[in-house]
Amino acid sequence: MNARLAASELDLASAWEGLAGAFPDRVAIACGDATRTWGELDDRAGRLASAFAACGIGHETKVAIALYNGNEYIETEFAAFKVRGVPANVNYRYRADEIHYVLQNADAVALVYNVSLREVIDEIRSSLPLLTLLVEVNGDGACPFAVDYETLIAAHEPFAPIARSGRDQWFLYTGGTTGQPKAVMWDQRGLLGGMEPTYRPFDIAVPTTVAEVVAAARVVTERGTEVRQVAASPLMHGTAGVSTKATLTHGGVVITLPSHSFDADELFRVVAQHRATMLTIVGDAFSRPMLAAIERAEAAGNPYDLSSVRTIVSSGIMWSEEIKQEFLRRYRVTLVDILGSSEGTGMARQVASRTRKAATARFELGEYSRVFTDDGRDVVPGSGETGRIALGFPIPLGYYKDPVKTEEAFPLVGGRRWSIPGDYAIVEADGTVVLLGRGSQCINTGGEKVFPEEVEESLKTHPGVIDANVIGAPDEKWGSAVTAVVSLVAGAAVTDRELHDHVRAHLAAYKAPKRVVFVPEIVRKVNGKPDYEWARAALDAAG
Repeated sequence: MNARLAASELDLASAWEGLAGAFPDRVAIACGDATRTWGELDDRAGRLASAFAACGIGHETKVAIALYNGNEYIETEFAAFKVRGVPANVNYRYRADEIHYVLQNADAVALVYNVSLREVIDEIRSSLPLLTLLVEVNGDGACPFAVDYETLIAAHEPFAPIARSGRDQWFLYTGGTTGQPKAVMWDQRGLLGGMEPTYRPFDIAVPTTVAEVVAAARVVTERGTEVRQVAASPLMHGTAGVSTKATLTHGGVVITLPSHSFDADELFRVVAQHRATMLTIVGDAFSRPMLAAIERAEAAGNPYDLSSVRTIVSSGIMWSEEIKQEFLRRYRVTLVDILGSSEGTGMARQVASRTRKAATARFELGEYSRVFTDDGRDVVPGSGETGRIALGFPIPLGYYKDPVKTEEAFPLVGGRRWSIPGDYAIVEADGTVVLLGRGSQCINTGGEKVFPEEVEESLKTHPGVIDANVIGAPDEKWGSAVTAVVSLVAGAAVTDRELHDHVRAHLAAYKAPKRVVFVPEIVRKVNGKPDYEWARAALDAAG
């Protein structure tokens, strides 16, 4: 554990205020054509913070955010941090009952939401007695039960800086794979600790004071290595939600896309417009449509300009080797594939470039990571044993109001607390780990364990397959039969037997799907992760 970071009392609001004071005219955030300098960001967030404070929002008060990507999302988080409130993400794709659950579970006192959710919020607000402040973004100012976002900002003076703590929190609600959404409680010391790998290339220690934040940002800028990050994935999820905080703390620029759903062509236009240096995506769910857009532009004789991009970072789901190679064949970029989750960022990583190739789902463990067997032993490299990847630092405080699941996900092993979300892996003789998948989705077929992600990646190496989900279907003989839901390239003539044989050529025979259901398109969650409930419904519909 990094004792210096674990003891730090630096908080994000104070760090960002320091950057605003030092670099007021430098651009901090942008959404399409709408840019905010650090001075403007601090001013607008400060006015919103004053509005929060006037409503009694302060230390540990929960501020829920149900917004699409945009400048308002970051302004709202900054404002909540300023008053020592706790921002809590709300998935904008949730239905009324799901949003109600999150707001109630979080004990939310304020909600900042997009106008598209007005009817849903109106339906549930009367049954949420703690919810006293509703703020609507992009509305017409005529909502009878909410205050208009811009009107609220204009009506207040900036909030005066106060003393804060590195123990101030940020909630990251995660749907996970089972049960109701859970709030992962991160304190800001943990968030700052997670920035250690991003400062390391600059030979700079993670700052522990505001002065160090400003000094580090100045060094990065003077070297011409400031980060201009396009967060292509939703800010409401961990991949972009965590990484953008690091970019801002570096004094960099966070850029978001104006559209409410991912558009690869829009992404590349924004990259060229803002000369972005880093893209944040979620595996194949983003990289496949990105590659398709690149190929269309090339065929039209008008290729996209990605010359400014130095790094593409992915986390959350598998990023296939063949897709990476197509990017590397065209562009001189570094591809960073991070293994992490809402419960622990940066457990392992894989770095690929033109001079450094890497296989799908093979990672190098992070400095504070281990792989433990279910009975708490270290997996011996090359032994063939499977174990769960564990992170020792930085880790969250636990799940909000759920001590049972907290003990399950953050157990004591060897007298020390670890984050063990449930990702199983094999440790190779050279110390690298091969990710198998999340144990909660593991299929027990005839007594053998099959991880869906492993079979999905094998299926996607077939030239006729676009995407795939793999689930276990009840079976009298096997108990649970490996079953695939697959979408194909337009015009591809692929049989279920062909896919069975394709998987069998790469994996053990028992892992090959015993049944394949073909669908026009695989539906994924907004963060790009598999929607196994949808896949099961598609299987049921096929009969």
